[in-house]
Amino acid sequence: MLLAEVLWPRRADAAVVIGAGLEIAALGMGHRQVAAHLGLAEGTVRGWLRAFAGRAESVRRHFTVALVALADDPVMPDAAPSALADAVSVVAAAHRAAVTKWPHMLTLSRWEFAGRVIGGRILTSSSIAI
Repeated sequence: MLLAEVLWPRRADAAVVIGAGLEIAALGMGHRQVAAHLGLAEGTVRGWLRAFAGRAESVRRHFTVALVALADDPVMPDAAPSALADAVSVVAAAHRAAVTKWPHMLTLSRWEFAGRVIGGRILTSSSIAI
């Protein structure tokens, strides 16, 4: 079954909700604080954060390559205090570069964009190397 980019495989929550949780966690908050902020179950958020943390380096590399391909003069994000925060910041930078190149991309949130770019595999591994 094909899913719209608003949803990611094996996730009940929308990409923008999960992405908001990842962005809050990138600020240094734990899963309990993120869950409280989003009004979601702690176990759900803990699962997202664990899954993303396990893929953060792969996601960072994938979106760094995308950023370089998209931007005429790419500006790499500053190093962040964690691999999760590094990955979140480069996803945002790649989205900004895509919007600059193709303004119609503004119709997609950065996390819908990320899901589209990486085939929805932000939180799940794939047999295809990214």
